[in-house]
Amino acid sequence: MVTNFSLIRTPRILFGSGEADRISTLISPGWKHILILTGSKSHENNPVFETIHKDLEKTGIRLGFEKIENEPSPKDIDNIARNSIYHDVDAVIAIGGGSVLDAGKAVSAMIPLNDSVLNYLEGVGHSKHPGTKKFFIAIPTTSGTGSEATSNAVLSQTGINGFKRSLRHESFVPDIALVDPRLTINCPPSITARSGMDAFTQLLESYVSVKSNSLTDAFALDGIRCVHKSLMRAFTNGDDLEARTDMAYAALLSGITLANAGLGLIHGFASSVGGFFEIPHGTVCGTMMGVVNRYNIKALLKQTEQTVSHRKYAETGKVLSGEAGKSIEWYLNFTANYIDELTEKLLLKRLSEFGIQKEDIGRIAEVTDHKANPVKFQKEDLVDMLKIRL
Repeated sequence: MVTNFSLIRTPRILFGSGEADRISTLISPGWKHILILTGSKSHENNPVFETIHKDLEKTGIRLGFEKIENEPSPKDIDNIARNSIYHDVDAVIAIGGGSVLDAGKAVSAMIPLNDSVLNYLEGVGHSKHPGTKKFFIAIPTTSGTGSEATSNAVLSQTGINGFKRSLRHESFVPDIALVDPRLTINCPPSITARSGMDAFTQLLESYVSVKSNSLTDAFALDGIRCVHKSLMRAFTNGDDLEARTDMAYAALLSGITLANAGLGLIHGFASSVGGFFEIPHGTVCGTMMGVVNRYNIKALLKQTEQTVSHRKYAETGKVLSGEAGKSIEWYLNFTANYIDELTEKLLLKRLSEFGIQKEDIGRIAEVTDHKANPVKFQKEDLVDMLKIRL
């Protein structure tokens, strides 16, 4: 039986190879000024980006450009959104990875307020954002965060008192998500790996989430099938457009599912670790995905009664193995082994490579949120998980 559920609205989605060529048709006739955010390297040697740029120039609209070098901080957003030269922009277009899309989302939301974004961040500020924003178009150049379909923008302030928090409102969902897999062709293997594992994490976490529903389950399983089919192909051959298309689709689905079903302990670690240290979001997700899912599965196998979580991990195992007629325990163990093996094949870095040491683990575990994880763990369990991936 399908149970009750609600769904946050999705953007108008334009998906497929060649969709970027339609950019000029998305411009409203009355627009006079557009702000374009890009990554530091998202446009280099990318003919599709050049086409977008030229098509926008042909409209005669005034264009402003800003680059997002790393994962965006509140200061980055304030510097752009409170710059008087952008107060009359009609739209914001973000072309880049998840960090660029999050920055564009936050800038579009903060320009109308002329206030610091710090005042509106979850767990940091005390003001409620009214939801007003500039028209926002998200164009991803990586296949990972699914930010093109979510209602939040993640901002980081790293350091001893650092944090990684969201600016969130349902109206912040991009007005248009333009997903053209050709834009991901130049994505290097290391970014393909960590972005792909981020998407995989979001799909699996939202699938086994205690907040999931029948619709998000269907999306998540479809995305997991695409990851299984195409992540390694995209990693080993970046020019494989079919694999790139599958991964772009998986990332898009992961954004929809996480926005509606929530996430688990892996993203809890991504938030706490990312607040204290300069480390790519996808790297934390990718490096912690195997160990967290193994702990989840071990805990489930100790239970005497089978639950929805058992069934979902087993269904995941069926998709990943292609095997039928195996036991629940076999499928759960296969899932754990599969993720561990994928982590090694993708050459995902360990936490210690980013300056994280044993003495840091306690404070990381102390502020790590379980969110919608199907299993609750003690602090010592979180410490043990982090030690495994040092």
